[in-house]
Amino acid sequence: MTKYIFITGGVVSSLGKGIVAASLGRLLKNRGLKVTMQKFDPYINVDPGTMSPYQHGEVYVTNDGTETDLDLGHYERFIDNDLNKYSNVTTGKIYSEVIRRERHGDYNGATVQVIPHITDMIKQKIMRAASTTDSDVIITEVGGTVGDIESQPYLEALRQMKAEVGSENVVYIHTSLVPYLKAAGEMKTKPTQHSVKELRGIGIQPNILVVRTELPMPQNMKDKIASFCDVDPEAVIESRDASSLYDIPLNLQAQNFDDIVCRYLHLDTKKADMANWNKLVDRVHNLKHKTKITLVGKYTKLQDAYISVTEALRAAGYAYNTEIELEKISADLITEDNVADYLKDSDGILVPGGFGSRGLEGMITTIKYAREHDVPYLGICLGMQMASIEFARNVAGIKDATTGEVDENAANKVIDIMADKKDVEDRGGTLRLGAYPCKLKEGSKAAAAYDNQSVIQERHRHRYEFNNEYRKQFEDLGLVFSGVSPDNRLVEVIEIPENKFFVAAQYHPEFLSRPTRPEGLFKGFIGAASGLEEDNM
Repeated sequence: MTKYIFITGGVVSSLGKGIVAASLGRLLKNRGLKVTMQKFDPYINVDPGTMSPYQHGEVYVTNDGTETDLDLGHYERFIDNDLNKYSNVTTGKIYSEVIRRERHGDYNGATVQVIPHITDMIKQKIMRAASTTDSDVIITEVGGTVGDIESQPYLEALRQMKAEVGSENVVYIHTSLVPYLKAAGEMKTKPTQHSVKELRGIGIQPNILVVRTELPMPQNMKDKIASFCDVDPEAVIESRDASSLYDIPLNLQAQNFDDIVCRYLHLDTKKADMANWNKLVDRVHNLKHKTKITLVGKYTKLQDAYISVTEALRAAGYAYNTEIELEKISADLITEDNVADYLKDSDGILVPGGFGSRGLEGMITTIKYAREHDVPYLGICLGMQMASIEFARNVAGIKDATTGEVDENAANKVIDIMADKKDVEDRGGTLRLGAYPCKLKEGSKAAAAYDNQSVIQERHRHRYEFNNEYRKQFEDLGLVFSGVSPDNRLVEVIEIPENKFFVAAQYHPEFLSRPTRPEGLFKGFIGAASGLEEDNM
């Protein structure tokens, strides 16, 4: 019988529910269990693909081309499983499917209501994960906080699951906040008490509380929370601020978190073997070198906007035993007059993905500096497109070179909309999404970064591409098209072989990086930027 774990949040958002869920997934997987993870997001958008990164952080993309919440990135990095379109469910998806069925006549004339039709659909999505993956455990995180009006149908569905599959097959975990009031000099449990009261009012009694704290929580405070919230004292788990995300599974294991979960679910398993994870954490905290990387992007004011890029850089740093000192600079601040001041101390420069015209000239100026000063450069998606335009303007002499995203009527669109997207009016779900093969040029830096594989699979998220009308001209001037689609129609990777490392990819390599297995381009980039030899853990 599949076991179900539901993780909810209270008091405030950004408590780290996703990291708690991912950490538990890692612990259970290392106990020998087959684990699948899901994220339920209460917003009405069908997916986050059309949201600004300032609204929702990074949009993560799975192999099958689903645009998802960034927590799925945490899930994949922690449990090292590839997730899919079934792993992220939104209110938009739920209502769209219910309305489609109603229009089709599937409800036989019934009045369609939140209960039972919406809640039944939510339960169906929960249990679909069990039927399609044959997993031992399904971990489902519900976005938002208890008390949000948007979350109510999800919480009602979670409540009903206990009766559907039996209490021995369900565990409810609630994450909450125990704030420290500096003026009073003490931590306060009242917000957690009220959050659990709200949850119990819906009909869900949490089995385990994971409380976020800045400071160590004394046992008498855990006992107080346990008494007021009707949970076992040992089931009050402290989630203190950690210097690294990768500390958290070990911190939770030290408090017997996974043991308690397994006991509630009647799972008889061996203790989680975290030896390799311990090696990772030991490396993270004892890096011998430092490498400064400057990221020049559009969404630098929000930490979560480039979280997969940040983690991919760090993972590559672990392979070379070097700490990544990451500086993020807004592209619209950079001009020809100040670019050297911003970049002169950089060991490597990265321009990540993005959409729209803001900041493009700053990116082009940044890339020109990297190319002319031979600073290792990695371009991702938009960073590849701007590298193409920089080459066009400053090497090929096409001064008005631009992208169709800025001016669709321009004379020299070095970057143009993909042919099959020209007549598409809706933006949502219309990009080239998911994993596609890329054929690498033998002897190129790109091929070397992937251990000289001839074909790789990488995840995409873009609507514009390199215009092949300029390909021969640029090749004659020294630009190498080191990665292309198998049919040779789509440019995937460009590079300048004379530079130490000047490689830019149309795809998003950050989505395949793992903390113990860095992605190839990131590994090659950090190797060039650091000047170090690989130092295996």
